[in-house]
Amino acid sequence: MRLVLKYGGTSVGSLEKIKKIAEYIKGLKDKVNEIVVVVSAMGKTTDILLEKARALCGEPSKRELDMLMTVGEQESIALMSIALNGIGCSAVSYLGSQIKIETEGPYGDSQIKEINIEKIENDLAQNKVVIVAGFQGVNSEGDITTLGRGGSDTTAVALAGKLKCQCKIYTDVDGVYTEDPRKSKNAQKYKEISYNQMEKLSREGAQVMELRAVQIGHKYKVPIFIGKSLGSEEGTYISE
Repeated sequence: MRLVLKYGGTSVGSLEKIKKIAEYIKGLKDKVNEIVVVVSAMGKTTDILLEKARALCGEPSKRELDMLMTVGEQESIALMSIALNGIGCSAVSYLGSQIKIETEGPYGDSQIKEINIEKIENDLAQNKVVIVAGFQGVNSEGDITTLGRGGSDTTAVALAGKLKCQCKIYTDVDGVYTEDPRKSKNAQKYKEISYNQMEKLSREGAQVMELRAVQIGHKYKVPIFIGKSLGSEEGTYISE
C-alpha cells in the first residue's frame, strides 16, 4: 500500500509540530509501506519572504520572486527528513526541480505539465519515506517556478495521481463544511463529497482546498481525504 500525505504551513509551523508529525509517520510506516510526504513552508515563512522582497523593490521580478518563495519549502522538507531520520525512520527530501516536476505558464502561477517519479519509485523500493517540496517545479528554461495559491495541494494530488494512490491533506480544519464553521453555527461537516461538489465550493471561495488540486484529483480519480493534522481520521472524503 502507498499513500501521499500533505501537511500545510500551520501543521509544520514549529519544530515541535514537525517532531510530532515525524513520530506519527514512523508509526504509520508499520501499516503503510510506501509513504510520500508533501509539505508547505513553515507558518508565515512565505509571507515574510514576500515582505522582504517588497521592502527592497516595490515590484520585484516575478522570476526572482519564484526563486525566493521556494526557500520556505526547502527548509521544511529538510527539517522533516532530519526529524524522521533522527528517530530511525529512513527518509530523503527533494525539491520540485530535483524530481523534475515540469511546469508551464507564468511565474507565480505555473501549472504542472509532467512529473518524473523514477527517483520516488526507487526510494520507495528502498523503504524510504520521500519528502517532496510542495508549491514548486521547474520550467523548460530550467527556472524554478511556483504554482500559485494552494500550490502544495496541487503538488500532492498530482503526485498521488501519478503514483496511483490516495492523497491525505492535513490542515488546521477537520474537514469540509457547508459554510465557514468559524462564521456560522449552522455549518455542517461533509463526511463525503463528490469532486463536482468540491469544485463548486472552491469556485465559491472555500479556502480548504484549491480548485486546481480538486480538478486534478477529479481528472485522475484520486481519492482525497481532508482532515485536521494529528487529529482523528474523521474528516471529509472526496471521490466520485
